Amino acid sequence: MLIDYKKVKICQEDLCVLDEVDFHVDEGEFIYIIGKVGSGKSSLLKTIYCELDIEEAEEATALAQDLMKIRRKDIPALRKEMGIIFQDFQLLHDRTVFKNLEFVLRATGWKKKEEIKQRIEEVLEAVGMTDKMDKMPHELSGGEQQRIAIARAILNSPKVIIADEPTGNLDPETATLIVNLLKNISMSGTAVVMTTHNIPMLDQVPGIVYRCKDGRMADVTADYNKMDLSEDAEGE
Repeated sequence: MLIDYKKVKICQEDLCVLDEVDFHVDEGEFIYIIGKVGSGKSSLLKTIYCELDIEEAEEATALAQDLMKIRRKDIPALRKEMGIIFQDFQLLHDRTVFKNLEFVLRATGWKKKEEIKQRIEEVLEAVGMTDKMDKMPHELSGGEQQRIAIARAILNSPKVIIADEPTGNLDPETATLIVNLLKNISMSGTAVVMTTHNIPMLDQVPGIVYRCKDGRMADVTADYNKMDLSEDAEGE
């Protein structure tokens, strides 16, 4: 089990956004988290990579780390085993695609120039962006920037990818390409957990579905396509 939450309570400041959360992620799983704005989707993701503390829990582990007891100095090592993707890409705009990826590898302990170059070429090939290696982020479309963000996320062969609304700024066709790319990554063994408000995507690219609503989180994989889609999409 890569992530195991039992009876987890998550708060933002003094407000409890999710309670009694049971959530589990295993190797190679492809998981959607849906729900309205403010339902706790992003807060849940932040607890996994320790940007937000868990209020209380019967159990809360991520990649064999007890998140209730983890020391601050151990958090960077935990995050190194994860790939984190954001809606706004968060690329460094003062350097090329290659230099963006090189920066991450050097920051995570890679030293040999030839090995760095080879790994960058591998991940760019995986996302179909080899020809954009020398481009600056502003020279790329939104979909291309998100592909580079995915390449960055898989540089260190993470056990799990955490993606917060990775298609939120993309047109429907590009969004489908990005989600299919993430699905293919999950088929290689890396688990993918992504929040989304793109409900039709759940039919196009099936996965496990959790829904955040009214302070609770439920596995709705069996019946998500029977839900009132307009209710979940509203206000996202």
